[in-house]
Amino acid sequence: MVKNMTSEDSIKRWDKFAEKYAANHLEHGDPHKEVYLNPTLFSLMGNLNNKKVLDAGCGEGYLSRLMEKAGAAVTAIDYSSKMIEIAKSRTTSELNIEFKQSNCENLHFIMEGTYDVVVSNMVIQDLEGYQQAFKETYRVLREGGVFIFSILHPCFQTPESGWEKGHDGKKLYWKVDNYFYEGAYEQRGMDQVIFYHRTLTSYVKAICESGFLIEEIVEPTPSEKMLKKYPSFREDFRSPDFIVFRLKK
Repeated sequence: MVKNMTSEDSIKRWDKFAEKYAANHLEHGDPHKEVYLNPTLFSLMGNLNNKKVLDAGCGEGYLSRLMEKAGAAVTAIDYSSKMIEIAKSRTTSELNIEFKQSNCENLHFIMEGTYDVVVSNMVIQDLEGYQQAFKETYRVLREGGVFIFSILHPCFQTPESGWEKGHDGKKLYWKVDNYFYEGAYEQRGMDQVIFYHRTLTSYVKAICESGFLIEEIVEPTPSEKMLKKYPSFREDFRSPDFIVFRLKK
């Protein structure tokens, strides 16, 4: 566990990692987003035509661009100034996307009830003040609006999780450990980028306390179409990587 970690520390680490992160993202993001998250997010969002959408934690902007092409008027925010710089550089002027640097924990510049949809793709786990982010999201949504967010599955992607392998290198089973040890950890393979591990109980409690109703929960699996393109993802039927929530105000 990384002690005494603040949001400002996390932002600095993401600024340093931004170029490397963006290099792995093409039109549909990285392969995990293409295979698991995009189909689930768009299914849960439904028809975006003429909807006002907030991309809360846009990264290099691929999802913002896809949502705009689906008919949405998009505002995209990220707490990393470097990410916003990259997102702007990758977005053509004819796309109706407004980019702003901002932390999801404090959306003071947005009026109450502004958006029909807020989507946060693999972001909440990066925020120190996730409870406040839920409350701010609730505030900026109109009545009946929806909040859809994806995170690493907290029950399986724990601080000490990973494949247990035999002497021959064959993957035997997915090991989970230190589930109840909440806090800030360095994310594997991401150059000291921080993620905050929390239990499923903590997430659900924060959701309910912010006022949201949970409408749907999805643990994404790859489609047969995607498995033809990325056959190595078949092993992910053994243990889920992600969980996606659809909440209603």
